[in-house]
Amino acid sequence: IRHLRKHSGEKPYMCGECGYRTEHKSGLSIHMRTHTGERPYKCDLCNYSAVQKANLDQHLAAKHTGEKPYRCDQCDYSASRKYSLDIHLAKHTGDKPYKCDRCDYSAARKSLLDNHLLKHSGEKPYMCGECGYRTARKFHLSLHMRIHTGEKPYKCDQCDYSAAQKCDLDKHLVKHSGEKPYMCGECGYRAALRAAQKSDVSNYMRTHTGQNPYKCDQCDYSATAKKSYLSNHMRTHTGENPYECDYSATRKSYLDDHQREHTQEKPYMCDTCGYRTATKNELSVHIKTHVAKN
Repeated sequence: IRHLRKHSGEKPYMCGECGYRTEHKSGLSIHMRTHTGERPYKCDLCNYSAVQKANLDQHLAAKHTGEKPYRCDQCDYSASRKYSLDIHLAKHTGDKPYKCDRCDYSAARKSLLDNHLLKHSGEKPYMCGECGYRTARKFHLSLHMRIHTGEKPYKCDQCDYSAAQKCDLDKHLVKHSGEKPYMCGECGYRAALRAAQKSDVSNYMRTHTGQNPYKCDQCDYSATAKKSYLSNHMRTHTGENPYECDYSATRKSYLDDHQREHTQEKPYMCDTCGYRTATKNELSVHIKTHVAKN
C-alpha cells in the first residue's frame, strides 16, 4: 500500500497545524518537529542537532569525518550521500524524466517537479504556526522558523558573526578575505559578490550603457537596478503603504530615509564606482573614501 501511494499521489496523513499532507505516518511525525522545534538527534562532537537521523549522518560526514564513499565514475566528484551522487549523475546524462504537463519544464528529480508545480497552482502548503507565514517550499519554512527560534547555525571562524542562512555567511566572509572577483570592463570597478550575485554587476554595467530596463507604465520613471525599485515606485501611484511602524520624525527627509529601510530603495549612486545607498549622507561619507585614496 505504501508503494502504491507513490503512483496514486494519495497523501492521507495531514498536519493539523498547517495543512501539510504526506503519504506516510512517519513523514507526518517528522514534519511535526518543524512546529515543536524538537531535534532529537544530537551530534556528540559539536552542538548540532537534527530533526532526522539522515540529517545528522550527513552532518557527521560533511563536518567531522569528511568521508565521501559515493564516487562518480565519470569525474572526480564524490559525496557523503548516495542521494547527492544520484543528483550529480543527472548532470552527465542530462536525463530529466519528470515532465510538467502544463509547460515545457522538466526535472531530474521528482521533488524539483513538485516545487515547480506549485508555481502553477499557487498552493502554499507549509505554514508557520507562530505567525501564519505560508510558503510553497518546506525548505523556506525551515529558514523562516529561525526568525522565531533565533537559530543561526552558520558561524564565522574568524569572528563571532553567525547567520541563519549560508548565503549571508558567504557575504560576510568577503569582509575578511577582501576578495572582489567581479570586475567592470569599462572602468575597473570591482565587486565583492559571489557567483549567485553576478546580476548585481550587470546592474552596475548599466551605469555605463544608460540602459534602464525597468519602466513604469504610468509615468516616465525607469530604474537601472533591481526590479524591486520599480515595484516600490508603483506604490506612489497606487497609494499602497504595506509598511507600518511607530517611527516619527521632525523632518520629512528623516522620514523618507527611514522608509527606505523598509523598501530597500537606494536612489543615491556614486558616479565613480557605482556604489548605491539609501541616504544622501551615506553617499557623502562614501565619496570621501575615493578622495582619501587620491
